[in-house]
Amino acid sequence: MDRISTLFSSPLFLGFDHFERLIDTISKAQEDSYPPYNIEQIGEHGFRITLALAGFKKHNINISLENNQLTIKGKQENDRNAIYIYRGIATRQFSKTFVLADGVEVKGAEFADGLLHVNLMRISNKSTIRTIEITETSPMKSITSNNEIIEDETDKK
Repeated sequence: MDRISTLFSSPLFLGFDHFERLIDTISKAQEDSYPPYNIEQIGEHGFRITLALAGFKKHNINISLENNQLTIKGKQENDRNAIYIYRGIATRQFSKTFVLADGVEVKGAEFADGLLHVNLMRISNKSTIRTIEITETSPMKSITSNNEIIEDETDKK
């Protein structure tokens, strides 16, 4: 982990600080192996994540995608009237997070026979070259988080 932290702390990697947080999230998530899952290659550009969700129903599962993080959550309802002599099937909630590379899109999800399939597709990224225009500004101007250029009050005097 130290080598990765050192790599992303380089001044040549601008805007990659979020990768360190993603790596921390992934390393913590790998400790929990429930529920079991597979990741398959489907064709040249496709992937399928399959989770084994015995006892779950479609309405107990939530899939969300935020900032390239695919999160699958599930919560089972306990049958309060059941009396178990032996209970070997877990009825617990889970949360699985998968970090998707730029250009990987979720194409859909299917749930059948206790298996949840999430289909992904890598969209080919064509390389683009863009020329950046250079403008002249005073050194006292700055850019806000909304990409607006503002002038320093000392500039106006």
